[in-house]
Amino acid sequence: MKLIDLSRDVTHKMQRLPNHPVVNVSVFTGHDERRFDEGYEFSTQIMLLSLGDHSGTHVDAPVHFDDRPGAKSIGEMPLENFYTEAVCLDLSHKPLKSDISVEDLEAAVAAAGVEIKAGDTVLLHMDFHDRTFGTDAYLTDFPGLTKASATWLGEKGIAMFGVEAVSPGRPGRNNFEVHHVCRDMNFTHMECLRNMGQLIGKGRFRFIGFPLKIMGGSASPIRAVAVLDE
Repeated sequence: MKLIDLSRDVTHKMQRLPNHPVVNVSVFTGHDERRFDEGYEFSTQIMLLSLGDHSGTHVDAPVHFDDRPGAKSIGEMPLENFYTEAVCLDLSHKPLKSDISVEDLEAAVAAAGVEIKAGDTVLLHMDFHDRTFGTDAYLTDFPGLTKASATWLGEKGIAMFGVEAVSPGRPGRNNFEVHHVCRDMNFTHMECLRNMGQLIGKGRFRFIGFPLKIMGGSASPIRAVAVLDE
């Protein structure tokens, strides 16, 4: 068994969309503060985190993009959605700022020699993180799904899909339409993944990415992991 970590590091003031909260990571209590209890000396370190529910590698809950009564928050979503079989499609040839079409997805499935099954997690490797992380382009220049290609995934009955970008569709109308496809077809997506290149050519594998149980949360950071039988 081999574990592939698909998550970004959570760091102080990490890159995020400008309309999202700044991530703050600081030392609340450090080892320089000595404590005494019944004559015993010791120290502990405790970190203080301040971050939005869409920070870093995260999964969106229906309530994020669905304003209808009954839309589920992150803590209400079935745990089974985050422990699934999975496939990874290679779209690393797509130029920056390009749309991912239905034909692109069909070609990637054929090249991978896999079948997308109901309940799967589908990861879309665009080599985007390594091409742009740490630059302004990371927030704007990603390839993205369209309404049609997101609908194609939804018709497969998937549990969710995941991308390296901060949004699943290109900035603007495409992104809103992809979110609304998720709403209307009852699946969701993850953003800000990484290391998916290590999954290309591996066939089917197990995906694990449990969210925090945030009451009313519209998303949650996750520790996304692929489990390979090697």
